[in-house]
Amino acid sequence: MFASRYRFPLLLAIASASVAAADNWPHWRGADGAGVARDANPPVEWSETKNVKWKVAIDGLGSGSPVVWEDRVFVVTSAAPDGAPSRDREPLDFIVMCLDRANGELLWRRTATTATPADSTHSTNTYASASPTTDGQHVYAHFGSQGTYCYTMDGDPVWGRDLGDMQTRNGFGEGSSPTLAGDKLLVPWDHEGPSYLYALDKRTGETLWRAERDEPTCWATPLVVDTPSGRQVVMNGENFARAYDLETGEELWRCGGQTQRPAASAVAMGDRVFVASGFRGSFLGAFKLDGSGDIGGTSKVLWTRTRDTPDIASPLLSGDRLYFYKAKTGVLTCVDAKTGEPHYTTRTGLQTTYASPVAAGGYVYLSDRSGTTIVIRDSDEYEEVAENNLGETIDATPAPVDNQLFIRGERRLFCIEEGA
Repeated sequence: MFASRYRFPLLLAIASASVAAADNWPHWRGADGAGVARDANPPVEWSETKNVKWKVAIDGLGSGSPVVWEDRVFVVTSAAPDGAPSRDREPLDFIVMCLDRANGELLWRRTATTATPADSTHSTNTYASASPTTDGQHVYAHFGSQGTYCYTMDGDPVWGRDLGDMQTRNGFGEGSSPTLAGDKLLVPWDHEGPSYLYALDKRTGETLWRAERDEPTCWATPLVVDTPSGRQVVMNGENFARAYDLETGEELWRCGGQTQRPAASAVAMGDRVFVASGFRGSFLGAFKLDGSGDIGGTSKVLWTRTRDTPDIASPLLSGDRLYFYKAKTGVLTCVDAKTGEPHYTTRTGLQTTYASPVAAGGYVYLSDRSGTTIVIRDSDEYEEVAENNLGETIDATPAPVDNQLFIRGERRLFCIEEGA
């Protein structure tokens, strides 16, 4: 089913499906998980008033990124019953919201559950830090210990699933987002107790398979990649980066070298995948996807880096360029994804970086916790073209779609559009 703006003949229905996915932002890193909107051209300049089509206040606190499907924008949040922001372990409403993309008006709001969080969270984290995801038929919201929920695009509840309670490292809180792949919703469950990767039936919420993981807390999100032998699910981990068979959950390959408590998610290009971490150490590896067993020290490891690698923010892969921050700093590195050779490393002027970089329209958008977004040219040389500020913290990754950029701030959701 397509919106009226997709007026293609019936004979092109299959082609239209791929176009629809490309023109939306259904996942926190975009349709393919790389952080790139290939057909979008959002503005490069804005302020709290310039090029702001609309802005709306969001109750409570949430650092999950907005996702966009055609004329709808979805966000999640957690709030005290009176709508106030809270990081305390007290009863909170866990909320899914759907907004009209044209004007920011609320189309529907559902409280998935009201519960007291099972664990504490970091002072910079929230209890709604996982991003929703959608396939254009349903929207899925994951609140970790507070459950995973499926709604129709009109907000009708379809199913909810409680996978138990997590105990995260040092009480830092939860944050891994789910990933859709075919008929499966992939839910990561790495914590200080028994860890798993779940594949749920997206139609019913029932478990299709569950892969055991000997991993402590990890905040990464699963990446699904196509290979000649089938689809793989690549997950970061403190002990090993690993790949699983999408259909069965069988572990296919693993490689050590990661640092403590990884949070960055993998990105992939062709026959290789890139996995990185940067807390109390530094590691980034390019791995061939056709390996098996432990590939450490083999030719399946194409190249590695042991400096300036990302911690919270995930890498961006745009064409042959791989961008990443040094830990939580604004120091940005761009390397050739094929060889690992650096194009540049530079201090951007950003401060603490949690939001992952995204690319659209020949530019890269870099946001930090001060509310600043620096826009640079997507090229082999560093060239800053604009610096913008919205006056509030940005932890969520922006979503570029068509000629718009959706930015989730600490208090508000912004729609940025040229000439607005």
